[in-house]
Amino acid sequence: MMTADPRSLGAARPAQDDWVAAFHAGDRRVIEQCYREYFALVDGRVGRVLQGADRETVVHEIFYQLLTSVPTRQSFRGGSFAAWLGTVAGNAAIDHARRKGREQPIEDHHVDAGALAQDPEGDAVARVMMERFRQAVPAEWLPVFESRFVHQLSQQEAAASLGIGRTTLAYRELRIRHLLRRLCRLTSEELP
Repeated sequence: MMTADPRSLGAARPAQDDWVAAFHAGDRRVIEQCYREYFALVDGRVGRVLQGADRETVVHEIFYQLLTSVPTRQSFRGGSFAAWLGTVAGNAAIDHARRKGREQPIEDHHVDAGALAQDPEGDAVARVMMERFRQAVPAEWLPVFESRFVHQLSQQEAAASLGIGRTTLAYRELRIRHLLRRLCRLTSEELP
């Protein structure tokens, strides 16, 4: 049986080349052995950045990519498999944390509807802004706006109710936020 770390093969270069070829080909035994031998390494590297469900998700995503993605496997060119896999794990954790950092809870942007109702001038501004927004935003983004900003669903709930991926929803929400900021600046410049 081949060992998962080609460096442990010492001077036996042909065996290392065979292992790398089997890894690139996605040999199930080699991938399974990688999982068994390197799960703790990957979990530890990801755990430096993420905890809980995010940590588990990223760890399993890494091994899923090793199992299913030829380009991922082919990015290993030989040498220390542990160092390569540790780098892959660390980068995946950082990428996930960055994506999650861009998610903003709706509470950060909550508008007090009661305060608007008591302020007729503010209500008029809100109506003008809403009309401009509806004209400026692509039609496929309106359901995202409704679910996140009007109904104040979490990203996970909104994505599930709309039948789209959470990352798609997060991207559209980010674009909506940029559009809203731009429209707010334009509207405030027009007001006396």
